[in-house]
Amino acid sequence: MITFKTPEDIEVMAVGGQKLAAVLAALRKETKAGVVTKDLDTLAHDLIVASDAKPAFLNYHPAGARNAYPWTLCISLNDVVVHGQPSGYVIKDGDLVKLDLGLKYQGWYLDAAITVGVGKISKEAEKLMAATKEALAAGVKAAKIGSTFGDLGFAIESVVRKYGFSVADDLIGHGIGRNLHEDPPVLNFGREGQGEPIEEGMVIAIEPMVVVGSPAVKTLKLDESFATRDGSLAAHFEHTVAITSAGPRILTEIS
Repeated sequence: MITFKTPEDIEVMAVGGQKLAAVLAALRKETKAGVVTKDLDTLAHDLIVASDAKPAFLNYHPAGARNAYPWTLCISLNDVVVHGQPSGYVIKDGDLVKLDLGLKYQGWYLDAAITVGVGKISKEAEKLMAATKEALAAGVKAAKIGSTFGDLGFAIESVVRKYGFSVADDLIGHGIGRNLHEDPPVLNFGREGQGEPIEEGMVIAIEPMVVVGSPAVKTLKLDESFATRDGSLAAHFEHTVAITSAGPRILTEIS
């Protein structure tokens, strides 16, 4: 069931969204060669707590997962699309690092993700990041009253296909609010005019996950993360977006 947020609810979520954006901005600066990924997780935790919020992912147990998630931050490297876990891995020049983070502020959840290219990355990686950013922007633009979720997914997929890339299979966005994952599902593909109508008061996490090669993904036994089946690179960008009478409002915009 979709839960609709009041303008007052959205204002509180906007405050939480700016806190989350500030943490991601700090993490982006620290994501560089020689940094241990576990140290980025510690930084994310400390910054969230210092901002009078709580980590959303820490000890979260999503449906279908064997175990609760033991970290604050998801860090997915290169061919890992999402849900990669921090470890003793030392980031290298050329890595494509996905940082996916959520927090809870005054009872409301916010969720966002960025991809960081470390040092000198390949031309293909640069193109992939540009495509995924553009796909997210297209999805946000389509998230307006009078459109449908099919319109939103079509907008994302059209950009991805234009670049010659693929939307990762089975990985989607979601509604968000008092719970981290709520209805409606937010697909990264669709047909124009199809699906649920987009209505005022919805708050959704739009998150294109784009891969260079085959859209097929696999679950890694080590940490239950999702990686491309063919080993090709993946990128991920995400915003929490409120549907308002004035148009889509990004609550997690990084300044």
